[in-house]
Amino acid sequence: MATFLYRLGRGAFRRRRFVALVWVALLFVAGFGAASASAPTSGSFSIPGTEAQRAFDLLDQRFPGMAADGATARIVIKAPAGEKVDSEAVKPQVEKIVGELKDGPGKDQISSVTSPYEAQAVSQDGSTAYISVKYKVSGMELTDATREALTESATAAKADGLNVQIGGDALQAAPETGSGEIIGIMIAAIVLVITFGSLIAAGLPLLTALIGVGIGISSITALANVLDLGSTTSTLAMMIGLAVGIDYALFIVSRYRAELAEGRERDEAAGRAVGTAGSAVVFAGLTVVIALVGLAVVNIPMLSKMGFAAAGTVVIAVFVALTLVPAMLGFAGKKVLPAGTKSKLFGKGKGKAAAEGAEAKPNGGTRWARFILRRPVMVLLAGVIGLGIVAIPASKLEMGLPDDGAQPVSTTQRQAYDLLSEGFGPGFNGPLMVVVDGDKALADATVERIKGLDGVAAVMPATQNEAKDAAVITVVPKDRPSSVQTEDLVHEIREGSDSGKVFVTGATAMNIDFSQKMNDALLPYLALVVGLAFLLLMLVFRSILVPLKAALGFLLSVVAALGAVVAVFQWGWLGSLFGVEQTGPIMSMMPIFMVGVVFGLAMDYEVFLVTRMREAYVHGERPGQAVVTGFQYSARVVVAAAVIMIAVFSGFMGASDQMVKMIGFALAIAVFFDAFIVRMTIVPAVLALLGHKAWWLPKWLDRILPNVDVEGESLRKHLGDSSDGAGPDKDRELANV
Repeated sequence: MATFLYRLGRGAFRRRRFVALVWVALLFVAGFGAASASAPTSGSFSIPGTEAQRAFDLLDQRFPGMAADGATARIVIKAPAGEKVDSEAVKPQVEKIVGELKDGPGKDQISSVTSPYEAQAVSQDGSTAYISVKYKVSGMELTDATREALTESATAAKADGLNVQIGGDALQAAPETGSGEIIGIMIAAIVLVITFGSLIAAGLPLLTALIGVGIGISSITALANVLDLGSTTSTLAMMIGLAVGIDYALFIVSRYRAELAEGRERDEAAGRAVGTAGSAVVFAGLTVVIALVGLAVVNIPMLSKMGFAAAGTVVIAVFVALTLVPAMLGFAGKKVLPAGTKSKLFGKGKGKAAAEGAEAKPNGGTRWARFILRRPVMVLLAGVIGLGIVAIPASKLEMGLPDDGAQPVSTTQRQAYDLLSEGFGPGFNGPLMVVVDGDKALADATVERIKGLDGVAAVMPATQNEAKDAAVITVVPKDRPSSVQTEDLVHEIREGSDSGKVFVTGATAMNIDFSQKMNDALLPYLALVVGLAFLLLMLVFRSILVPLKAALGFLLSVVAALGAVVAVFQWGWLGSLFGVEQTGPIMSMMPIFMVGVVFGLAMDYEVFLVTRMREAYVHGERPGQAVVTGFQYSARVVVAAAVIMIAVFSGFMGASDQMVKMIGFALAIAVFFDAFIVRMTIVPAVLALLGHKAWWLPKWLDRILPNVDVEGESLRKHLGDSSDGAGPDKDRELANV
């Protein structure tokens, strides 16, 4: 493979105008498709195999006009102090809101508008009431005119002195990340400038990554409605695409500069950079793709589509790194190097002559590796114990899905949530929908049984369909939707019901089933992803213990990251520092999501760092010296790549959406733990203790496994320089370029 990639990189360098034109054309076509496509909807959300989903399916069959999965809104009205919502001064204003919604611009998308006086939706003290609005379509499918009609009805009432707030998913919109992404990219640019000492070299990874992400996101937008991807799918794709796109280009550019330092011609250096570092990019990309595509085993369509879309951006990032990056290096010329090194590398003596006999000062990576080699046991224990302490909060993990109670206090959704809790009780924010597949007698019996349960605040009379063979019962819990007590109530209703006849659904029950589905899928998913990646890494490193160490280190970093997420978002530790306004359960998909994404990203650093160690070991260095050589040539770049990835993910913590904020924090802290503590600290300590055993592979297995040659041995033989080893005294200037 190294030989093929060498030819690909060299060809892209020589035909740079054609390659650049092709990528620009792809960007234009994808952008045109995105601009021509209609705005993406929220995408359909379903959880196959759960009771809540079966209930929704039954509602679609028996109540065809009900639009059970349609958006809802609750307009909560709080009367001025000393007045009541049914007073002569307030009631006309409330009825005016009802009338404007029924006859307003968004009436075509409205299924029903229920006055609080007809539905007895007035609090006992008369201070608060709410108007129920039901829509025919989901929140993301509502038109701007419909949303504006909803918000303007509240604005007009506020002008008359009422406190009017709107809750529900009718105001749901695509998450806004604000300026966080831009800040993350700016930090990445600063890190690249410091790493390379050249604006041109720093700009190349950013430019190529943005082109790749632009193509990926535009393609997702263009195909969103055709493939039912949903508008939130692009958030994960952008997050992952930016991070890996910059990192992959960073490794290619870094290796290209190293090859120039050895005196190669520019096209030859580009070919060798893609043939060596490009091999690592391919396998690192494969691990990320495996982890993201593996999300399909959870059998939740929304999560599968998010994984496939993000995997697509990773594939694009790999192709960009292998073709567009060497092409752009051709345009950059000598400007890709710091000013102080150009004369040395491109002068008469070139790199080898300039470096000959020079004893360069050991760089930071070399000094760090030597420190670990002197104290491997102490370093290993410190790293494992430290991450173990951070992981302790993960044992108290509580999972759920965020509701309006997790919104910032400044939002109208959060204020509506609080007004409902104060006026009617916390359970009114998450009513349960009980669907009865049977006649009126079964429905009435179900109502009476539910009334006798401890966690119930109110039970509405059963509403039957026209055929009188199904009914819907609304149950209001005493506790808030995300509480353990409400979850227990759902299980209690289900366990005491006639199996196959009575189902509990609604947003609250759907969230509970979603969390359970995540829990059940975690171990099978973990086994699949880690197993496939273990085989892949065994191919790369020709070893059993190195992939095993990589997998165990990943698990340690993920559990520690989960512990940090629990401490910040569930317990509120340092919450104000990270913009957490409301603590609560951790998003149900977070553990499995982190396993998928972080595993793929963690293997990036494993591949890039350990590949250089493997390369040195194969060329005759002792195990300890190979570790030093790997850090000498790769540590600075790996550190820069990790800082860039952390910066990109941290940028999403500025999002208004709690879910995106939590994902950004979780991925940033996980990359920090994995890159700096596991890969840069624990890994070299373990390799130092294992010695030659780290690279052991049974002979029978060595014969079976195909030789992918990531270290480029076949490429060296092909080019006739197999003696060009990685000795410790050779081209020391390389480490500082």
